[in-house]
Amino acid sequence: MKDYLPLVAAVEMTLALAGLALFWRFSRQLTKGSITSGLARWEVEPLDFGLMVWGVFATGLVGLLVLSYGAQALEINPDTRLVISSTGLPLGVILAYAGLRRNSRLGEAALALPHAHFIRSGFVTFLLVLPLVSGVAFGWQAVLELAGLPTELQDVVENFLDLKTPGQLAVMSIAAVVLAPVAEELVFRGLLFRYARGRLPHWGALLLPAALWAALHGLTAFAPLLAMGVVLELAYERTGNLAVPIGAHALFNLNTILVLLLDPPK
Repeated sequence: MKDYLPLVAAVEMTLALAGLALFWRFSRQLTKGSITSGLARWEVEPLDFGLMVWGVFATGLVGLLVLSYGAQALEINPDTRLVISSTGLPLGVILAYAGLRRNSRLGEAALALPHAHFIRSGFVTFLLVLPLVSGVAFGWQAVLELAGLPTELQDVVENFLDLKTPGQLAVMSIAAVVLAPVAEELVFRGLLFRYARGRLPHWGALLLPAALWAALHGLTAFAPLLAMGVVLELAYERTGNLAVPIGAHALFNLNTILVLLLDPPK
């Protein structure tokens, strides 16, 4: 893999520079106030919202249990069982959300269907996220080390690096690039941010869902993913299309997987 390292470094540097250029451009637009919101206030009752959140997480838990016990009943080896089980939660969340969209009591759906240019907008958002996450991660690691706190890799990253077969790698990659971005954006941007927006101060609506999402990934990744979550929320707010942060999230995870495969941490 060492032969690929210069190419990997060149590609990552190019993406980061493009992201910095875009960040400078959008910061100027923010200063001028020329960026408008494409996201309307979500008119939903608190009780309905609470039931939605409960239903989504309960269905996700059921999906996790079904696949876990199913893999165990089929006597699949423990490593493969763990990989299969990891898809249960996001699959359950996605199925639950699909069911919620059919409920007329919920008002305007939080998930807007993809429109023209959502791929371009998702790619632009990914470019904005990449240098921001890298910079915050560098500073956050220094803070953790100064505080004497652990800086180990996320469990999901360690599990990915421990995969032993192409089949396990394929399933885990699909979960990371497709299922996890869709499920996490549905919950944290499509539900939590959409509900908080207009009910909390703008800074609170941005920080609370992003902080909850980042906390689920552990202390080491907390600050970088907090920053990423805020950018994804701003992209959703600007475009009014949840497919944009989903696409950016998927591209970010794909980029992470490729870097891990070509240049695994020592």
